[in-house]
Amino acid sequence: MVLAAVPATAQTLQLADANATTIRGGTYGDTNFATQTIVETRASDDPTYIRRVLLKFDTQTTIAVGTPIVSATLTITVAGGNAENRVLGAYRVPDSYDEAYATWNKRNASTYWGAAGGDTAGLYGQATVTNVVGSKVTFDVTALIKENVSGALGSNRYTRVELVDSGASSQSSYKQYYSDEASTESLRPVLTIVVGSGTTPAPTPAPAPAPPPSGSGVQLRVLQWNVHHGVGTDGKYDIDRIATWVAKMNPDVVTMNEVEKNDSWGNEDQPARYKSMLQSKTGRTWYYHFAQEFGDWSSPGKGHLILSTYPFDSTSYTTTTQSSGLNGAGAASQAAIIVNGRRINLIVGHLDPSSQTMRLTQAREVINWASTYPENRIITGDMNAWPDQSSIAEYNNTYYDSWSVATSKGTAYQFADLAPDGATKNGRIDYILFSKNAPNLVVLSSKVYDTRDSSGYKPSDHRPVLTTFDVR
Repeated sequence: MVLAAVPATAQTLQLADANATTIRGGTYGDTNFATQTIVETRASDDPTYIRRVLLKFDTQTTIAVGTPIVSATLTITVAGGNAENRVLGAYRVPDSYDEAYATWNKRNASTYWGAAGGDTAGLYGQATVTNVVGSKVTFDVTALIKENVSGALGSNRYTRVELVDSGASSQSSYKQYYSDEASTESLRPVLTIVVGSGTTPAPTPAPAPAPPPSGSGVQLRVLQWNVHHGVGTDGKYDIDRIATWVAKMNPDVVTMNEVEKNDSWGNEDQPARYKSMLQSKTGRTWYYHFAQEFGDWSSPGKGHLILSTYPFDSTSYTTTTQSSGLNGAGAASQAAIIVNGRRINLIVGHLDPSSQTMRLTQAREVINWASTYPENRIITGDMNAWPDQSSIAEYNNTYYDSWSVATSKGTAYQFADLAPDGATKNGRIDYILFSKNAPNLVVLSSKVYDTRDSSGYKPSDHRPVLTTFDVR
C-alpha cells in the first residue's frame, strides 16, 4: 500500500495488493489462471471463449471499519487485445474465493459458485476499454467501498470485483490487462481510495515485513473442542458456559464438533450465538464458518464450526464416506486465514465413533482433500481414536500431532489427576495436527483443560485442548 500526499482533510490510499485472475468457460471451466501475468475479458455465445476477471483487494485489514470514504477508483492497465471498443462492468462478488483455485466452475478447491462464471451482487461501475497498450481503464467504485468499509455488506470487508463484458458476442471483444503478477508494479491493478472528510484520519500502517524463518513470529492459539450439542455431564443444555470457558482460554481460533443449528438441541442457531457470545465476552471481533455434518449444507442439524478472530480469506466444505444411522460424522470444512503474512488453512473433521475401518477411510479422504490446499495446514477434530489406531497413524504419515510435539519439548500441560496422558475424553481422541511440510508453524505448547465445576460437572463430555503455535 502507498500513502500519497494530499490536503490535510483527507488521505489517499493506493492498494496494489490485488489478487487478479481470469476465469474462462466451456472446456476451460476447471482451469485456473492465477499465475498468469495478464488477465482477459471477452464476450461470446460460445462458453469456451468467454473470459472474465476476478479482483480482490484487502480493505479488511488496511482500512478500519467505519472509516469515512470520499471516493474510490479501480484502475487496470490494457496489455493488448482486439480492435473493438467495449464496455466493462465492475460487479461485486459477495462470496470469498481462493485465487489459487478459482475457475469458471469453482470459487475454491472444492466449492462451486452458485452460478457458473462467478456469483455477482450488483453493478458498481462501468468503463470503456480500447486495445491501446498501456492505456488506463478506471471504474468509479465509491459506492462499493463505502458499503464494504462500513460493514454494511457483512463482517468480511475484503473488496471482491468481477469485470464482465456483457456486450454482444464478438471475436473483437477480446481484451488483455496486466495482472498482479506483472513485473512492472505501475501496470498492476490498483484501488485508489480517498479517506477522511474534514478530519485527518490516522494513516493506515503498511504491513510489517515477514520475519526471517529463524526469528520469532506471531502466536496463534488454536482450540479444539467437541461441545456435545451444548449439553454438559450434568445433562443440562447451556452453551453460555461453553462460551465462558472459551473466553477464559483466550484462543485466536476455535474449532468445534457437534455444534447444532436450529434443531431439537436448544432450538437455536448455535453458530451465530457462539460468535455473538464470544464477541461480548472477549471484546474481539469473531468470524465463523459452519458446515452441517451430513452434507446438507443449508439444512438444520449437527456440524463443525470454525470461529476465528482473523477474517476468512476463503471457506469450503466437503462430504466424506459415512456409515448409516445416527453415527454420521461424514464431512469436513475449511477456512483460510492470514497470520503474520502467512496463509493458514484450517481444516476440521469428525471421524466415525464406532467403526475403526470407517475412521481410516474418512481420515484418508480428509487428508486427500486437505492436500488440495496450500501450506500451512492445520487439521483438527474429534477423531474418535486413540493415538495407536490406524486412522491416527494415517494422519501421522504427513502431519505432526501437536500434543506429542509439545510433550517432547516439555511444554504439554494437564491437570494432576488426568489419565491417560492428554485424555480429552476416556482417552486422547481430540487432536490438533499440523502438516510436516508447513514452513511457518512451530509448536510452543499444548494444554488440556480441566473444565469441571465445584460439583465435578463439565460443560461437555469432552475436554478442550489448545495448542499455541509460533507463526514465523
